[in-house]
Amino acid sequence: MDNIAITDATPEELRSGELGRKLRHYNYGFVGEYPEQQYIRLNARDGNGRLLGGLRSFVFLYWLNIEVLLVEADVRGSGVGSRLLAKAERQAIALGATNAKLDTFEWQAPAFYKKHGYEEYARIDDYAPGFYMASMKKSLAR
Repeated sequence: MDNIAITDATPEELRSGELGRKLRHYNYGFVGEYPEQQYIRLNARDGNGRLLGGLRSFVFLYWLNIEVLLVEADVRGSGVGSRLLAKAERQAIALGATNAKLDTFEWQAPAFYKKHGYEEYARIDDYAPGFYMASMKKSLAR
């Protein structure tokens, strides 16, 4: 084991997806085959083309994983965030997702997500100095 080198992955290695394929095939032995990760990328723009917000997420192992949901401060409360979230959840369901999850800081939007049926299942206090990060989930089953 002394002759093993740990190196940065090359761009070619990243593009090949070999490491992800190896992990997926290993996982199949436990949970059966599942679709590859599918991305959901949404933007909200006004009539002038101004970016008002957006959502970045992916579906993996039948879970919608929300990475980013942002709405510009001057349009918060107008329903843009709710529309983005609802559309992502619909698309995720169409891709086979049965649940959704996300992380949000206490100064961001835990109340918004609770309003939309998400529940906190874990919290890391002092994740950012003086602030917690909440992990939240929701069943998408109807």
